Amino acid sequence: MKHLILFVVGMILLVSCGKKETIKPRNISKVEIETIYQDSLLSIRAIDILNDGSLAFAANHGTFGLYNPVKDSWITSIQELDSLKLHFRAVAHTSTDFYMLSIESPAVLFKTGDNGRMQLVYREDHPKAFYDSMIFWNYMEGIAIGDPTNDCMSIIVTRDGGKSWSKLSCDVLPKVNEGEAAFAASNSNIAIKGNNTWIATGGKVSRVLFSPDKGKTWEVFKTPMVQGLETTGINSIDFYDEKNGFAIGGDFTKPEANATNKIRTTNGGKTWQLVAENKNPGYRSCVQYVPNRAGKELVTVGFKGIDFSKDNGSTWQHLSDEGFHTIRFLNDSIAYAAGTGNIARLKFRE
Repeated sequence: MKHLILFVVGMILLVSCGKKETIKPRNISKVEIETIYQDSLLSIRAIDILNDGSLAFAANHGTFGLYNPVKDSWITSIQELDSLKLHFRAVAHTSTDFYMLSIESPAVLFKTGDNGRMQLVYREDHPKAFYDSMIFWNYMEGIAIGDPTNDCMSIIVTRDGGKSWSKLSCDVLPKVNEGEAAFAASNSNIAIKGNNTWIATGGKVSRVLFSPDKGKTWEVFKTPMVQGLETTGINSIDFYDEKNGFAIGGDFTKPEANATNKIRTTNGGKTWQLVAENKNPGYRSCVQYVPNRAGKELVTVGFKGIDFSKDNGSTWQHLSDEGFHTIRFLNDSIAYAAGTGNIARLKFRE
């Protein structure tokens, strides 16, 4: 009987191993672009796909909205607060709530309220306040990143589902370098996997801040990304798993420049290597791993177009000249992208 049990267990393991699929590389050669929302007054840099597959966004002029893909319908609204001209570039969600965070001072953060209206849950009146990106680890804990107001990056966290937020002391954060900040280009200069958090900075210094414990402790890693000017550095960072990550940026005043603007890590961000050096794409504002493609496929967008990589950024295929600021994937073939005056559904085809 003992031998029979061992034989059966062995056969189960063998069959299980045999079912492991190898991801076949795709030669994505085109992208179909379907505009689903237009407003020429808006610059849309923050979108988020909610748990039910609907799409939320927030932008300038206090405008925010929700797209229902089943009904192909939009609900939009204007968030007001006194006489402020609110400009949102960071959004996030949990299983129950939606959050949006403004740039400039005063920085204000809203969450879905119990009465269906957005509720103000954080305000910062420091003259240097400027928040760039926001994301949640889970339905209770979230983080947002902003430019420095003292001698460290501005980082606020919530541990109670977004009801209250507190700013981390510079005593627990790496000291900022002169001219170091972050870009509010695409709501994607924070990446998380499990408890791990990576934050990309830019400007005169471009580094990666890392926390292994959801923001309780931090260390910092150098990068070879182009830096030295206020317009240079990492604009976007993404991780496929706890080891493999990619970051992109450049100098948005020189969008054709393609040197030292694409970097990759295979050890959780400790070290970064330049890839596709002196090859396109040039400056891009957002990069995302294609889901469920074994960390091989990437898509990047910017105001100069859309590009695809099937080998983790080593080589790139230019798919379109149509410009966007940010992109988020619904599945491995469909994504939403937003830019100046529009949001579109993208379908990637071989």
